[in-house]
Amino acid sequence: MAHVTVISEHQYVAQIVSGHHRLTADEPPSAGGSGAGPAPYDLLLASLGACSAITLRMYARRKDWELGKITVGLRFTRDEAGNESIDRRLSFSKSLTDGQKQRLLEIVGKTPVTKTLMRGLEIRSTLAE
Repeated sequence: MAHVTVISEHQYVAQIVSGHHRLTADEPPSAGGSGAGPAPYDLLLASLGACSAITLRMYARRKDWELGKITVGLRFTRDEAGNESIDRRLSFSKSLTDGQKQRLLEIVGKTPVTKTLMRGLEIRSTLAE
């Protein structure tokens, strides 16, 4: 379904290749990186935010709802006990009814990336020969 290659040759800078797209990831200077790109958790939030906005836009188009600009703000936190959570805040530049807002909250809870993160997934690692 999805395929990405990541190449790291120096420090913490990681070059990400996805089809014909190229991205750079890095740690911030405060974590020993050079800040050449978003940190891995920022990219995780970006994936969730992009999936959220795209799914909401698709749903609204089918319903013929005008959402205007969609803004998805995301924050990852970890408390002292190690519990992790993501807060997601949605806003739309067009006025919506309370019913539309409630339905969009239901829909965003069912986006593909949301569902993957909520249920967890197996990650298998191997060494190339």
